[in-house]
Amino acid sequence: MVDKEKVEQAVRLLLEGIGEDIEREGLTQTPERIAKMYCEICQGMDADAGEHLKKTFTVETNGMVVEKDIFFYSLCEHHMLPFFGKVHIAYIPNGKVAGLSKLARTVEVYARRLQLQERMTAQIADALAEHLNPSGVMVMVEAEHMCMTMRGIKKPGSRTSSIAVRGAFAENMGLQEQVFQMIRE
Repeated sequence: MVDKEKVEQAVRLLLEGIGEDIEREGLTQTPERIAKMYCEICQGMDADAGEHLKKTFTVETNGMVVEKDIFFYSLCEHHMLPFFGKVHIAYIPNGKVAGLSKLARTVEVYARRLQLQERMTAQIADALAEHLNPSGVMVMVEAEHMCMTMRGIKKPGSRTSSIAVRGAFAENMGLQEQVFQMIRE
């Protein structure tokens, strides 16, 4: 849970540390605004993906389910700058499926915290594997990292891709290629 009071104190110190006058008209409300923002963008810190994935539906088929282009925003834990992009999820049901909005909510649980893209990718895959018990899961994340585009190396437009595979997808490259094909369409 975000401690608003501590965030406000930290922002005041940061503003003073960079040489700003915290009593300047444009900054007097900034600590409160930033604390409120962090409550929103870090709400995944205490969230449990299992809460979203516990509601499932029984299915007779085991055809692959792909939900692509789930847009997300997250914060890099190294610089606390945003990274953002798309998550693509594929899984092979083993008798049950989750509602499509539940997949997007699962992404939000892990995106709304200080994060590493690679960890987030694995966390989403592991949550789906644990709670849906599918025959296989594949998660692909494509993101642009502001810590790389606006500072440091300064390479705007560069994207990072990460993939996590579980079960049948780890064992069958043909299934992975099928997902890549569906993502490109």
